[in-house]
Amino acid sequence: MGNYVNPGNAGFASVTKGYYVDKTEMIAFMNSRLGTKEKLICVSRPRRFGKSFAAQMLCAYYDKSCDSEELFGNYKIAQEQSFREHLNKYDVIYLDMTWFISIAGEMEQVLTLLEEKVVGELRSAYPDVEQAQTFPETLSNINAETGNKFIIIIDEWDALFREAKNDSRLQKKYIHLLRSLFKSSLTDKMMEAAYMTGILPIKKYGTQSAMTDFREYTMIAPNRLGEYVGFTEEEVKTLCQEFQMDFETTKRWYDGYSFGRIKSVYNPNSVMEAMRNGAFASYWTRTETYESLQMYIDLNEDGLKEAIVQMIGGARISVDVGTFQNDMTTIRQKDDVFTLLIHLGYLAYDAESRTVGIPNEEIRQEFVRAVATGKHQELAKMIRNSDLLLEQTLDMDEEAVAAAIEEAHRAGTAPAFYNNEQALRSVIRFAYISCVDEFMKIEELASGRGYADLVYIPKRGSDLPILLIELKWNKSDAGAISQIRKKDYPQVLKEFGGEILMVGINYDTKTQKHTCKIEKLAT
Repeated sequence: MGNYVNPGNAGFASVTKGYYVDKTEMIAFMNSRLGTKEKLICVSRPRRFGKSFAAQMLCAYYDKSCDSEELFGNYKIAQEQSFREHLNKYDVIYLDMTWFISIAGEMEQVLTLLEEKVVGELRSAYPDVEQAQTFPETLSNINAETGNKFIIIIDEWDALFREAKNDSRLQKKYIHLLRSLFKSSLTDKMMEAAYMTGILPIKKYGTQSAMTDFREYTMIAPNRLGEYVGFTEEEVKTLCQEFQMDFETTKRWYDGYSFGRIKSVYNPNSVMEAMRNGAFASYWTRTETYESLQMYIDLNEDGLKEAIVQMIGGARISVDVGTFQNDMTTIRQKDDVFTLLIHLGYLAYDAESRTVGIPNEEIRQEFVRAVATGKHQELAKMIRNSDLLLEQTLDMDEEAVAAAIEEAHRAGTAPAFYNNEQALRSVIRFAYISCVDEFMKIEELASGRGYADLVYIPKRGSDLPILLIELKWNKSDAGAISQIRKKDYPQVLKEFGGEILMVGINYDTKTQKHTCKIEKLAT
């Protein structure tokens, strides 16, 4: 047992000593890929989404230097047919690239140190095998003389590219090492599988890629590994019961990622912190300052400012994820910014609608912080204006509300496209973005006799009134209120109790003015 060659099961054992949400069925997925042409797996996830836990779990399961049957005996993988077939049967090489970067001192020494450490341990483990100088040659010699195959696990494989993003010489040296391991005529002979984790998907560095044979599982397309990105809804419900925490509040704070058949995936780090502390807060975002997000928000890309404000207000924005170059430096357009933020976990992507949005309350607060202190002062002004607009609405100050919406129109929507009720609705979302703090927004709420345009329902425990907003185009604000009453929109809101503020808003294309009428109604 060594530090890098067959490191044992201590890492995963320490994980399970705390409260562990059982994700061991992922091992069955890996078992089905062993020795096949799909044996090279690369999983990209945001920080604090359990990448290292999964890597340590695989080490503990495959490493032949330890006995992990008891460690896994009470988990789901123990019920799988392949459990004992592969349990502790392989030589495992575990490489944490952030560790090598931290101990190397100088960045250019990282790969030299890695090869020295790993080759040294391989020589100790196989003293009778012909010695070689390089890591790949040593593996090849061991395989040739013993027939043993290796499972290589690399945690944070892309850390060197992130930390040495301007050192092309070092990057080429790293690519050469990876190509020697994973893209050679000896790869199939030497390896039973490889599992790599990183933050970003694989980028084609230089003229060739060392990684074309890897199957990728990303935040855009996790495919069969979607349920292992974070916690599922059922897992979170169980946690809330055990820790006596409110599930709906947990969902609002930490849900928001969706992958095909897995409709709700929660941020695992934040959920566990909330359970342990008994309080809801921005735990994940505390692990990195909001400046990292602010840097991308401050980029002066067309449409970025408006899209961010809409997303803060709960809207989803169309995005083309195909232009992204899988790095943090080649940012050419707004869609590249959004795709990067998807991979970093700040935005959530829906593959069916090809849209992106802010996943939850935790991340929304981070966006607000970044906007408030960033270069786009007009964004910060919009948020301040929205705070004031909410106060004016609650005070039933109709003239002030109309003037505030007028301001939001000028700031957020190009006049050329402000030509229908849908455009007006977009402006209202802009104007009322602060409602996300205290309200749940529903668009086109079905009432049985029609659809209410916008409804803001106060979150649990609030004594604020419901805001029922009806929009009109070239008609009248009084007509909007009349429609609310005529179609009895409030009847579907009776279960919520409390007061309802009926807000009618009209835009007149001739005068280019907004008008507003507000009336109070008890449910």
